[in-house]
Amino acid sequence: MLRFDPFSDFDAMAKQLLGMSGDTSRVPRFMPVDLFRAGDHYVLLADLPGVDPGSVDVSVHEGTLTLTAERTARSDEGVQWLTSERFGGKFRRQLSLGEGIDTERISASYDNGVLTVTIPVAERAKPRKIEVLSSTEGTTPSIEAKA
Repeated sequence: MLRFDPFSDFDAMAKQLLGMSGDTSRVPRFMPVDLFRAGDHYVLLADLPGVDPGSVDVSVHEGTLTLTAERTARSDEGVQWLTSERFGGKFRRQLSLGEGIDTERISASYDNGVLTVTIPVAERAKPRKIEVLSSTEGTTPSIEAKA
């Protein structure tokens, strides 16, 4: 007697579309990130659980911030996988930075599987007061410029 299992067909189709036919090196790599502004800097948080800290690389080139990391895949030798959702291989994420970023002072740390990148706003991009001089009066009113 044959059984009809539509879910196994969906699983097989999903595995085929995602390249998960037992070879986890071809699986999409996803690096979820949060990005927010806190005062005079931006903070980017990237989830990289299980990644070797020595493989984490943060670089800036021509206004593009690039994050790369690698998680070593488990050996498939002598193993019959029941499910494999923890992808191994290289992870990469790129973000375009705006003009008002101080790329010289970007810093990064990796702790408990989370990469934290602090991206400072350049001095020239911060709000500043511009003094307005009056030639007819001895007072100097000021106008505050906001970005």
